[in-house]
Formats: sequence, C-alpha cells, structure tokens
Amino acid sequence: MRELVAALESLGCERVRTYIQSGNAVFQFPGSLTSRSVAAIAKAISRTCGVEPGVQLFKRSEFRSIVEANPFPEAEDDPSRLHVFFLAAKPTAPKLDALEKLKASSERFQLTSRAFYLHAPDGIGRSKLAAAVERLLGVAVTARNWRTVQQLCRMADESP
Repeated sequence: MRELVAALESLGCERVRTYIQSGNAVFQFPGSLTSRSVAAIAKAISRTCGVEPGVQLFKRSEFRSIVEANPFPEAEDDPSRLHVFFLAAKPTAPKLDALEKLKASSERFQLTSRAFYLHAPDGIGRSKLAAAVERLLGVAVTARNWRTVQQLCRMADESP
C-alpha cells in the first residue's frame, strides 16, 4: 500500500490513507475530479506499482449517498454478507432478468445508478449472481463488503 500512497502523492494528493490491503484510499485531491483525474491516477499507479488498475473516484458526499442508500439495512449486522458493487458508469442496458434468474433464493439485490447492492446470506464465494454482475450489467465494477464500505466512510468523515 506504500506504493499506492506514493502514486497518489506524486499527483499532489494530500492526507492519503489506505485501508488494509484492499486497494482503497481516502485522500484530498487538488482540483475537481474528472475522467482525466481517473486516467492520471491509473497511470501513476501503473507506473509506481506495476499493475493496470481499474480506478473509481468518489467525492465524500457521493460515497456517503451510496452508503445511505443501502436498501438492506437489516443486513448490516452481518457485514461479510452484504456487498456493494461500485459501478464505473451507469449501466445502459442491464440484464436484470438474467440476474434475477441467477439469484439464489436467499439472495436479494438492487441496482442504482452508481451501485449494485447484494445481500448474500449464504456467502458471496459460491454466488452465481455475484460472479456475473459485471458481465450482465455491462459496466466495470469493484465490489466491497459492508465492513470495508463502512470503514472507508469513517475514514472519509475523519478527513478535513
């Protein structure tokens, strides 16, 4: 994670903090977030860390909105079974019927413009639905369990 911090700091990011080995960081960015910001961060990470990352950036308010929109608040008690798939773009033709067919009887999901929420009480490891989300939504995603989402939210709230 030191390399991730170095990559972000090389772009002028300040107060960079990372969360475990998750590839997530909270930081202050000089200027406004744009698609050029995403490209610059991806390039810096690639140069510094030697990987080609998928990068998604959220303003604190955007991230907070995604957290507050959780359609399954009763599932928060078991954060390893509740997941948020952050969407790189708004899906234009999501195959919701196909997702519904893959869904186990215990699973629930909801799609919004920036997130796909999945409550998988039996775990995500064997979930056919979880494995197909990116393909059936037609956009790049990155998934995090609720514990990670909550921790990132706390970290963002602690930043000035």
